[in-house]
Amino acid sequence: MIFETHAHYDDEKFDIDRDELLQRLPEEGVGYVVNVGASLSSTKSSLELAELYNHIYAAVGVHPNETAELNEENFSWLSQIADKPKVVAIGEIGLDYYWKEPEPQVQKIWFERQMALAREKKLPMIIHSRDAAKDTLDMIKASDGGSIGGVIHCFSYGVEIAKEYLNMGFYLGIGGVVTFQNAKKLKEVVEYMPLDHMVLETDCPYLAPVPNRGKRNSSMNLKYVAAKIAELRKISEEEVIEATYQNAKRMYRVV
Repeated sequence: MIFETHAHYDDEKFDIDRDELLQRLPEEGVGYVVNVGASLSSTKSSLELAELYNHIYAAVGVHPNETAELNEENFSWLSQIADKPKVVAIGEIGLDYYWKEPEPQVQKIWFERQMALAREKKLPMIIHSRDAAKDTLDMIKASDGGSIGGVIHCFSYGVEIAKEYLNMGFYLGIGGVVTFQNAKKLKEVVEYMPLDHMVLETDCPYLAPVPNRGKRNSSMNLKYVAAKIAELRKISEEEVIEATYQNAKRMYRVV
């Protein structure tokens, strides 16, 4: 079975067939899904999905580009719902300088606060980092993030940055980008890293792998990601799927 560690099934792109698709996933070999909050509203809807379906869990958190919506009142709400039984992580949180909104200082304040929340709730973190390699790494080290743990979502940096996170005990999330022809750095990371710190993810509805690149993504496409990883590492697809399944269960503490 496949463990999908990062999805956004609350996205409007799934409005036409969400229930049908989610019910079908176990039949298609997807045993578990973590639906990840990226804003206050998507955190709420992620939790609603987790409460509707046995095979779905939720992560609660606010994406760096949405942190301008945070204040003490709604952060208190976030803290309260993190105690819900089907919440398995704080995320996605981090830094994103690609869009530069809100300003980096605001992103940093709420990244630090959400890391502290993960520590308080004893939950792993789902880290989003785009065009912010040094600041993300520095902040995680400063907060002793390795003692909290979690996953670097949609890992997009090179082997040297990968080493830093792996040495702290983080998992790396590998998705559809590894199938792209121009993903040289990520392929090098997949070849280098230990299999026991790799997890599979889609970030659906985004980043569909080849041969479905450009289409709406779903967890059923993870078989293509597993196949590419197997090819790069010269092992079987079954070995990739089993290892990443066990890794994700361990990371999210799903029994």
